[in-house]
This record gives sequence, structure tokens and C-alpha cells, in this order.
Amino acid sequence: MDYYERQSRTPLYDAVVRYAKKKKVSFHTPGHKHGTGIDKKFREFVGSRIFDIDLTLLEEVDSLHDPRGVIKEAQRLASEAYGSDYSFFLVNGTSCGNHAMILATCMPGDKIVIPRNAHKSVIAGVILSGAEPIYLQPEINKELNIICNITPEQVSKALGENPDAKAVLITSPTYNGIVADIKKIAEIVHSYKKILLVDEAHGPHLKFHPDLPISAIEAGADIIVQSTHKIISGLTQASMLHARKTVDILKLKRILQLIQTTSPSYILMSALDVARMQMALYGKNMLSHAIDLANTARIKINQMKLISCFGKEMINQNSIYGIDSTKLTINVCKTGISAYETSKILNKEYEVQMESADFVNMLAIVTIGNTKKDIKRLISGLTNVEKKCSISSQNMTKNIVWPNFSAQIAMNPRDAAFSMTKKVPFKDAIGAVSAEVVSPYPPGIPILVPGERITREIYDYLYELNNVGARINGQDDKKMQTIKVVWKEGVQPLLN
Repeated sequence: MDYYERQSRTPLYDAVVRYAKKKKVSFHTPGHKHGTGIDKKFREFVGSRIFDIDLTLLEEVDSLHDPRGVIKEAQRLASEAYGSDYSFFLVNGTSCGNHAMILATCMPGDKIVIPRNAHKSVIAGVILSGAEPIYLQPEINKELNIICNITPEQVSKALGENPDAKAVLITSPTYNGIVADIKKIAEIVHSYKKILLVDEAHGPHLKFHPDLPISAIEAGADIIVQSTHKIISGLTQASMLHARKTVDILKLKRILQLIQTTSPSYILMSALDVARMQMALYGKNMLSHAIDLANTARIKINQMKLISCFGKEMINQNSIYGIDSTKLTINVCKTGISAYETSKILNKEYEVQMESADFVNMLAIVTIGNTKKDIKRLISGLTNVEKKCSISSQNMTKNIVWPNFSAQIAMNPRDAAFSMTKKVPFKDAIGAVSAEVVSPYPPGIPILVPGERITREIYDYLYELNNVGARINGQDDKKMQTIKVVWKEGVQPLLN
């Protein structure tokens, strides 16, 4: 059986469907019993068949935590498709995968090199593991207001200064599609005999098209996680973890058993099985269509006078090694309207929903599910927004650029997160040590993490975000009037 014959198989999905068609009497979970117990209102909208494949651990459909049959085969096909030695289905999202990567490689007190713009799930993994983060500060392109990526030189310097570090974790692609030189970084990491972890949440499609940057596993990473649901056809919350023999696979499996649900969704796992098949067989053609749509949109946007969208011309500038062209970072700074407001206008007036927005940029993710009509709607909406704005230097939108992340580490993140705390007025917290993760979402990059000292720059940035109505989460006080700081009995935090 050749590659295409093997990859055309969907063993888990087929087994789930076969079982559903038998219409067996159920005395097992879930309690809705093939949808019979589902309220009519819900069932009428979503249909009835979905409930027939909402199964539990049964002999015919295997077990995620002890795969011996169809799940084992489905994961083996995924490893072949992605070029890894082992692949694991994740039903708790890539966040769970980030936790697993760190917990599988770091013990309490171990050093791990991570970018300061890592997703908050990476920070959560650090907190759970008790590891000691060595932060790398990514370059910030202040003109475009985007965070670039980590360079090989930064990784080499960090490992040279911290030879006892256990692992290096990088994020590639970033939320805006900026790719690091993973191949060179992998060579450096391995020369120090360390493990390279990659949060490739936004890169499950890279392996399947020659015009996209090289995938992390192909570039030499040891463990990577991908959100199959973000760019290709997995369902929300469905992700994969891919690993090489260079890691302790038995430990990794034990960690996944600890942190993943014991009631995994067969709907999500079946969708992963089919999404893998789809990419392995048809990925190149489907992604060609998505890339063409994105490039068409980028050209039309850059023909506008007040709105722009960067592309591959940025490669080799500002520590940008590569770019995923399916990501459209749309800059509206010349319109005089913030990207937050522009995004709301597109949503309410033109029924175009963007992925995210900040002060001057909106992000549009073009995938295999988008159509020419979608691109026309986006361009039409942007054109109408631009018509309402006049060309004037006085119309420049206030651009509050990403802050230089403090990384003023005062405590281990785990120690700070589980310390005695005190809630203080946010305006009085400058100089104190944060006990909370404070993160605009999306994209989920923490502006503050537990153990960092709060600086004036961080305070000013969060104050501006809050004023424009950005969704900020992680902290108890959603209005950002107060914040929890480390407060040990008899020891007050240092306040300016």
C-alpha cells in the first residue's frame, strides 16, 4: 500500500460511523442516548446525526489514553503525514499541548528559554511545571505595530548564558504569521544538547504547500503542537502534538494522560482523522486556493490610500525570517479610526467578522474554507470604511505600540501565582509584583505574568487598552480598576 492509499484511510472516523449505524441500545454515557434526551430546540438546529457519533470509550472505537486499535492507527497516519515519529490527538486544544510539552521536559526549578510574547498557555505551562523562565525579548516593529520573532542569535546567547537550561520554546508562526528560522535555531539548540519545543498553533497547514514556510517538525524541532482547527478543517478545540524520538515519549504519554480529559470527544477526534486525510491528499490544491485568495485581498488592500497589508516584502527585515501569506494584517492607522472601531464597523454594518484587532491592526485569517465572495465582502467593507475618511496627516490613528515587555522577573511565576496576594488599585501598583496573568484576548499574549514587576509602560499600555474597550482577561477585576499583587505577610510590595 503506497502513501496515498494509506493516507486515504480514516480508521477512527470509519469505526465511529460503523458503530453509530448499528443503533445499539445504550446503557453507557453520554446521557442523551444518541440524541433522544436532547432538547428539541437544540436538536432541530444541529441535526440528529451528530449525537450518534458522540460516543464514549468502547471496544469498537478504542481509547485515547490507551490506544490499541483505530485511534492508534489514526495517530500513526498523522505522524506519517506530518513527518514526525509520534503524533497524538489533543481534545483540550493546543493549550493542553503547550502544557504537556513543558511538563514533559522541565522539572520544578529547571530553566526554560521562552519568548516573552508566548501565548498565555505557555505561561500556564511554566506555572504548572514550576520551571524558571529565561525570557527572550522579540523585536517590535513600531511602524506596523507587530511583534516579530526570535532570532537564532538570541537563542545562542541565551543558551550560552544559561547552559543548564533544559529546553527552548519558540512560537512560530506568530499570530500575524511571522516565522522564525527554526532550522538554524534547531541546530543551535541541539548543539547544546537541549530540546526544542515549538508552539505552532497557527501552522498546521505549512507542511502541505511548497509556497508556505517550512513546518517546525521538518525543520528539526523535537516537539510541536498545532491547532488543527485554526487553519484547516479540525473542529474547535481539536489539535495535534507531534514529537520525535529525541524526547522521552513514555513521559510525554503519561503527562498527556494526566492533563487531558478522561472523556475525550469522538466527534473532535474523528474530525482530526478526516482533517489529516484531507490535507495529505488534497492539501496542496486547497491551500493554493487559500493563498491565491489571500494574495488577491492583499493586492487590493494595498491599492487603497489609507489602508495597507504587509506581505513577503518584509522578509529579512526586523527579525522576520518568513511569512505565512494566508494571514492578512490590515493596518488602518491612516484612517483616523482605530482598528477596534473599524472591526466593529465591518461586523455590524457589513457582516464581516475579523479574527482580532488592536489600536491600528486587524487580523484576517484566510483558510481553505474561504471563498471569492468572502474576499469581495472584506474588500467592499474596507473600501466603504475608507470612503468615510479623508486623507490627512491629522487623521492618523493614535498608535499605542506594544510595550517593551518588562521581563523584570522578581519571582518564579509559580511561586507568585500561588503566593499570598493583595488586591490594590491598579494605578498604585507600579513597582509591585504581579500575581495575575493579564492578557488581551485575542491574541492571548500576556502583558503581565505572575512574578513580573509592574512598570509604568505596562500600566500605560493596559490603561489605553481598557479605554478603547479591548477584552482583557486573566485578572479578577474585569474593569482593570484593581490588580492582585504579591503580598507576603509582614512584607509589603515595592510601590513607587
